[in-house]
Amino acid sequence: MKARILIAEDDRDIRLGLTATLESEGYDVTAAADGAQALKLFPQQKFDLVVLDVMMPKASGYDVCRDLRAGGARVPVLFLTAKGEEIDKVVGLKLGGDDYVTKPFGVQELLARVEALLRRGKTAAVAPENELPAVFTFGAAEISRDRFTAKVGSAVESLTARELKLAEVFASHPGKVLSRDALLNAVWGVNYLGTTRTLDQHVAQLRRKIGADAEGPIATVHGVGYRYDAPPGRSGS
Repeated sequence: MKARILIAEDDRDIRLGLTATLESEGYDVTAAADGAQALKLFPQQKFDLVVLDVMMPKASGYDVCRDLRAGGARVPVLFLTAKGEEIDKVVGLKLGGDDYVTKPFGVQELLARVEALLRRGKTAAVAPENELPAVFTFGAAEISRDRFTAKVGSAVESLTARELKLAEVFASHPGKVLSRDALLNAVWGVNYLGTTRTLDQHVAQLRRKIGADAEGPIATVHGVGYRYDAPPGRSGS
């Protein structure tokens, strides 16, 4: 069965080019001319991937991603952006985006990222191979695997799928130093084409949502990766 991809791009030439390229690779493509149209098209069929231009009229790519995640959609999201500033990429990841490609991009780079996201999307629903309960402690927070939330006191933060997976991996290996490569493989998959900056940005967001800082409980091991130091008596259950 062909993978179904929804594209939202307001530049007609780019939209047609993307559609032709992806269809030539065997994908079933639906194209929207702006973010508002994409939000109308999304519920009409089951998409395996959503490709969003960041700057669009009526609703930006960020707006579309935010609405999809708020509605419970876990479909992989790939951002297309002409901006190279790191802050823009951070915003996209915070909203639940999975990866991004900066314009101008090569066709092979785009196809490689699309293929990688589709492969990870197929395994996203597989239950993690650990014995963590539905609600587990992580630092000072209570993590709900069903609700995708982190609760510290009365404050509740929503977690993206990547942030939740990171918390699960850390909580399953307390006290162990995990390399950046090992974390990328565990959370993004062995075929991930992005950089370790993506991991670092997710860790920073996870720290913020559990009310922590760079000193703990997710400690940075310089030159290697990260280590989760579970508080005494709070090993994950």
